[in-house]
Amino acid sequence: MKRATNPIILSGIICNLLMITALFAGCASSSPIQPASTTVATTVATTALPATAVPLMTQNPAAVITTAAPPAVVISTPAPVFTHAEGTVVAFTAASLKGVSPKLAADFSAMYPGHKVVFNLDGTQALRTQVKNGAFADVFISASNAYTTELTNGVYFINSTIKPLTSNYVIVILPADNPAKIQSMADLAKTGVKIAMEDKTVPAGTATIAVLANLAKSTYSPAWNTSVFKNVVTYETSEPGVATKVALGEVDAGFVYESTYTAAPGNTYLAITIPKKDNYLQTYTIGVLKQTTNSGAAADFENFMLSKAGQQDLKDSGFRPIS
Repeated sequence: MKRATNPIILSGIICNLLMITALFAGCASSSPIQPASTTVATTVATTALPATAVPLMTQNPAAVITTAAPPAVVISTPAPVFTHAEGTVVAFTAASLKGVSPKLAADFSAMYPGHKVVFNLDGTQALRTQVKNGAFADVFISASNAYTTELTNGVYFINSTIKPLTSNYVIVILPADNPAKIQSMADLAKTGVKIAMEDKTVPAGTATIAVLANLAKSTYSPAWNTSVFKNVVTYETSEPGVATKVALGEVDAGFVYESTYTAAPGNTYLAITIPKKDNYLQTYTIGVLKQTTNSGAAADFENFMLSKAGQQDLKDSGFRPIS
């Protein structure tokens, strides 16, 4: 005998089936729901953020810190420090020693093994300015007592180290082919002659002005002196600058020191000497600067320059001893 199905239960089952069918039908007719993460990703990709902004949805505080722009790092390069152990001497040196400087450097190292010198060669007036502006040097070699006195008054030197070093006379040099046919000092006043001279702030320029004044008074005339200056076409800021102008044939004559003529390769220049009675004997000095960080090697270099070996190198290059 079969059990009869309860009409109430059957009716409930049918209703539930109809509701489920309707629910599935509704889902099939709707667009798929996009996950929340997709919407967030789209927003981040299309929104410009400052470098220091916190990204959307960031929950980790450490992540916020790493997204900030790192601070600028300033790296300062320390000035070179020369120690006694290194044995390196920085010598600010009058440019007129350029020709003899390689020989001086080699002989200094030979006398003091392990030591060496680095020359900064320029017009003394320029070297003076560099030192006053804070440039580093152990030793200063000046071609002008005026600039030595200026630095001494400014308390730049170890005063006990300031000593006379050497001396130099003024001379006139001409290109080897002498296109202007200059034969004597008198010819320097001829119309059309081109002359190179150092600026009056350069020690060699000061010496040249004095020489011309002496010659005008003893041998020629003020008119000759005026004509010579009218023929000056360039005033150089260093003594080697004048020599270069003459060697290149850019001028017909130039006033330099004897040492420049002597140190030049043969057949580079012709020369006209100036009588000692009218000449100007330029005195050079050497001294150790207070700022030196290598006082031992600096003293050794000064001793070398004043030694028989150093003085012989200077003499061989046309410099004169201190009388």
